[in-house]
Amino acid sequence: MNPLDFIYNRKSVRQFKQTAVPNEIIVEIVKAGTYAPSPKHQQNWHFVVLQNKAIIESMGEIVRKSHERIGQLAKDEKDFKKHMSVINYYTCFKDAPVVILVYACPYQMLEYKILESNDVPREVLEVLQSPQSGAQGIGAAIENMLLAATALGYGSCYMTGPTHAKCEIETLIDFEQPGYELMSMVALGEAADLTPAQPPRKPLEDVLTFID
Repeated sequence: MNPLDFIYNRKSVRQFKQTAVPNEIIVEIVKAGTYAPSPKHQQNWHFVVLQNKAIIESMGEIVRKSHERIGQLAKDEKDFKKHMSVINYYTCFKDAPVVILVYACPYQMLEYKILESNDVPREVLEVLQSPQSGAQGIGAAIENMLLAATALGYGSCYMTGPTHAKCEIETLIDFEQPGYELMSMVALGEAADLTPAQPPRKPLEDVLTFID
């Protein structure tokens, strides 16, 4: 057995059994997320666990309507249909027994504040911000959670698309964490018996460069 199988076996699961996930498993998965690296160890995350089926289904309907509303901004029916053709990628969480909402607060960059107060040119400040360090920390936490789920025998799916309805979602779940905003979510549960195979990766030689 390859000790890295929990990485190579991970795939996005969008079809789930309705078997409940024990709270201790959810806690272990979220705990794994908190062991991810974060910029200057600010740990700028907060996790909200949803298990109420009615709320999860209502959230799916909210996202569907938001996606449709945005699609109606398209100039013609053809583009609207293309926009709506990916709706399942935005709403597949509605079939999961658990949805973990991932919130983040802004990354506090001390050096940015110092340079800004010294009237450093805007383009220099933009370069400092360009790595989007706060978002990278959230991504690292979520990857830890996905890998933990795989290692524990569960399926998961990392989703950012539904956040276009973040305001309506926050109203639905009646949750507000001052200074934080919804960044993404993770659908979690036992994978259905037949789910699509893991899609192929680009050849390593296409994405890897050694410089001597």
